[in-house]
This record gives sequence, C-alpha cells and structure tokens, in this order.
Amino acid sequence: MSDRAKILIADDEPDCIEFVREALADGPYDVVSASDGEEALTVARAEAPNLIILDVQMPKATGFEVFQRLRQEADLASVPVIMLTGIAERTGVKVDGQDMGAFMGAEPDAYIDKPIEPIVLQQAVKRLLKGQAGSA
Repeated sequence: MSDRAKILIADDEPDCIEFVREALADGPYDVVSASDGEEALTVARAEAPNLIILDVQMPKATGFEVFQRLRQEADLASVPVIMLTGIAERTGVKVDGQDMGAFMGAEPDAYIDKPIEPIVLQQAVKRLLKGQAGSA
C-alpha cells in the first residue's frame, strides 16, 4: 500500500483546483483532478482515489449527481466525499450535508463552503483519511 493517499478534486474552476492542490501540498497526498462531473466519474473509476472532493455546480453532471452515482458503484460507494459549494456566498442560502442527505438519501462525509478556509479543508481531509494510506 502506498504511503500517499490519492485525492480527486473535481471543479470546473481551474483556480479552485489549484487552490485545493496548494492547500494539500504539504500533506502525504497525490492530487488528481477533473473539470466536470462526467470527467470526475471517469477519473474516479480509473484512479481509485482514497477521497473525492466535488464542487456542487459543475457542467455535464453536478456534484450532487456525481455523488449519487458514486454511491451506486460498488468500487466507489465507500470512498469519502467532501462537497464544496459557493451557493451560500452567491445566494445567501446555506445548504449543508444534512440538507443534502434529506434531499438525496445520503450525506457527504463533509460539506465545505467556498471560499474555502485551507485549515478547514486540511482538517476534513485528515479526519476522513485517518487510517488510510497517506494519513498522518
């Protein structure tokens, strides 16, 4: 087993992908990325990540749709998922994992609002990867 955890970040904003990559640069992580929902599913199937970070609003398939589809695939159903959203910042409407669970029948493992606080992201990643490859 590798001593580095593989993390998939899926976001249609290249700056957000780079921000997450930089926020996690000091950790024992290999970060792969996708720029839309369909690509996220393709990369997840090919790379078998230890953790998936999904933006809520993406082209081709939303983060919600990707999350639902991941939970239906045997090889990916147990992979922890962090959802990222800027909805609250843009609309003033706060959505969280419990809201998502009530709506979709399953909650993500963490739900982080944009703009992302690096320490909040780092703590969530560390917590979700505890005991897996690359955990500190």
